[in-house]
Amino acid sequence: MAGGREIKTKIKSVQNTRKVTRALEMVSASKIRKAQDRMRTSRPYTQAMRQVIGHLAQANTDYQHPLMVERDQVRRVGYIVVSSDRGLAGGLNNNLFRKLLGEIREHNERGVEVDMVTVGQKAQAFFRRINVNMVGSVSHLGDVPHLDDLRGVVKLLLQSYMDGQLDRVYVVYNHFVNTMTQKATFDQLVPLPPTPSGVPNHDWDYIYEPDAATVIDHVLIRYLESVVYQALLENVASEHAARMVAMKAASDNATKLIGTLNLVYNKARQAAITQEISEIVGGAAAV
Repeated sequence: MAGGREIKTKIKSVQNTRKVTRALEMVSASKIRKAQDRMRTSRPYTQAMRQVIGHLAQANTDYQHPLMVERDQVRRVGYIVVSSDRGLAGGLNNNLFRKLLGEIREHNERGVEVDMVTVGQKAQAFFRRINVNMVGSVSHLGDVPHLDDLRGVVKLLLQSYMDGQLDRVYVVYNHFVNTMTQKATFDQLVPLPPTPSGVPNHDWDYIYEPDAATVIDHVLIRYLESVVYQALLENVASEHAARMVAMKAASDNATKLIGTLNLVYNKARQAAITQEISEIVGGAAAV
């Protein structure tokens, strides 16, 4: 019965693994609703900010903010990469990193250098292993992130853009489509697009108080912070959805494997019993 004991050990091991995957699935299922509520609550504010920025981009003011000026040549770009702190989320992070590596490869072929700020431990650990200039990182923001924790990394790249060290800045994250689908998304932060999608053209202008520079500078900073914060909320919801689906698939596979191992164990046990009976019968016949 040595073979039978080995099979029983494997069955016990798979059962313990199934307990872990089911527990993780239930935890993510309980958290995903709140994560979706926070994400959807924040979306209208971000969309409203996009409309305001679209109107400002079309305004005929004499003041033009440096963050809205397109550079003639792109020599260096910056990325804010939003990932999760924990794994076991299927291919959520890897799909995002693979798409970003393709973008970085294209930049390198054109002689464009890349600076990177990572949000989340997974991005930090991944990009440390490759030849990428990481200028900052932040992690352990939790399921309820605070904007104050993001202001440092956002300001770091924006200041580099203002100083002329960067020519473009992007935010990279997983956009939550539904529980089964999360899309790797690249949004350009600066320079701001002249007319964001969904904003109609107009020929009117604002009246700025106290002056255009003060108002536009404040609105632009709030807009950029809202875009990065929304990206983080989208990624948190995507993380819980991907982990729930991945752990359910793992639990189902474990259940199938346990059934297969039980069948193998029963066959091995029947073979062992048959062999013992044959030995008894053979011994009795010899006597």
